[in-house]
Amino acid sequence: MTRPEKTAVKQINPTLKMVLELGPIVLFFIGYLKLREDVFLIAGQEYKGFIVVTAAFIPLMILSTLALWKLTGHLSKMQIATLVLVVFMGGLSVWLNDERFFKMKPTLIYLLFGGALGVGLLRGQSYLKLVMEELMPLEHEGWMILTRRICLFFLALAVANEAIWRSQSTDTWVYFKTFGLPVAMFAFFMFQGQVFQKHGISDDDEKEV
Repeated sequence: MTRPEKTAVKQINPTLKMVLELGPIVLFFIGYLKLREDVFLIAGQEYKGFIVVTAAFIPLMILSTLALWKLTGHLSKMQIATLVLVVFMGGLSVWLNDERFFKMKPTLIYLLFGGALGVGLLRGQSYLKLVMEELMPLEHEGWMILTRRICLFFLALAVANEAIWRSQSTDTWVYFKTFGLPVAMFAFFMFQGQVFQKHGISDDDEKEV
């Protein structure tokens, strides 16, 4: 039985891809710094700058994700899930004028991803491989090791986000979300070099298979 062909992903300029992926987050951060002390009266209701910036972030995230889909012809399940939670939790924050919902968004994202990977591990599978196989060819054992580590890492990030937004100021949480989370993700993968070296599959190995 032949495996179904994967939808071809068009390659785009790496700089443009980075701008589309990180642009909304950077603009959110800049907007927050400019408006965090302001209060806006809209339709008789007072809204803090955080809520106004969140309301602007949602369409920016939608447009950037649609642009990525248009240019590459593909969106990962992770990108789709992130967009859905941004729209849902961000929308709740704006609608109810309560910033707590948007602050909980990273927690839900990491719990969702970590939980999904955990379910796959219980079934003896690496769902991470389905998402990242083309980027990082690894042996089965390597995928299982990396999946276990990322599953625990996502759960740790969820706990960290909850601890920070519930105990620290909004300023601290915005800095954590804008810089702390990406740096933590980058550092995590940097420390997985031994897994990639030991269980990586070279082009020659793939051809032999």
